[in-house]
Amino acid sequence: MKHTIEVNGIKIYAFHGCLPEEGKIGGHYLVDVMLNTDFSLAAATDDLQKTIDYVVVNKIVREEMAIRSKLIEHVGQRIINRLKSQLTTIDRVKLKVTKICPPINGDVQNVAIIIEE
Repeated sequence: MKHTIEVNGIKIYAFHGCLPEEGKIGGHYLVDVMLNTDFSLAAATDDLQKTIDYVVVNKIVREEMAIRSKLIEHVGQRIINRLKSQLTTIDRVKLKVTKICPPINGDVQNVAIIIEE
């Protein structure tokens, strides 16, 4: 059976970017996580231990986003790697990291990367 857990719109202020100013000033980010797993036992037993705890997902995202990277591609892959290593019941994971108002010499609402594994 295929089940999906989503933790969407994790709002974070972080310091990623290639420009030195981005490391000092920082910016706003949104992170969306989609996890495919089997939570049949949790659905049947009402037991948190039989599923993926959203608190753990949020904690992993926040901890990895707190580590400065030049590229959101890099921080995104670190998040994926941690999720897969700590949450062993994941079958597939999809991650979206959105950088709000990036400094790219234009009026751009956001840029984003998506990783699926």
